[in-house]
Amino acid sequence: MRILPVIMAMVTLSVHDVNAQFSASKDAQYLAVVKAVANYKIDDEENVRQVEKLRENDAFNRKLQHMMTKLTNNRTKDSTNRKVLQILERAGKEIYDLLD
Repeated sequence: MRILPVIMAMVTLSVHDVNAQFSASKDAQYLAVVKAVANYKIDDEENVRQVEKLRENDAFNRKLQHMMTKLTNNRTKDSTNRKVLQILERAGKEIYDLLD
């Protein structure tokens, strides 16, 4: 009889792990959707000229580089990094749901 609570605890923990893995997988899917759609829309004929102008704009490139230095891909992310990631995941989910 003592083994039953141990088995139940193990099952509960493994279900939590599966849910966490599924959630992480969905988040990764949403990020991949954001990247794929952004790349696709950058090449859109309406956007391509404006994007090229931005790529040649030194002031914009300096500002963009400065903004990117505020981000990190380390496991320990600060609140800015977490907020950016949450925004991207939400946007990815919305795009995913719209296009699915």
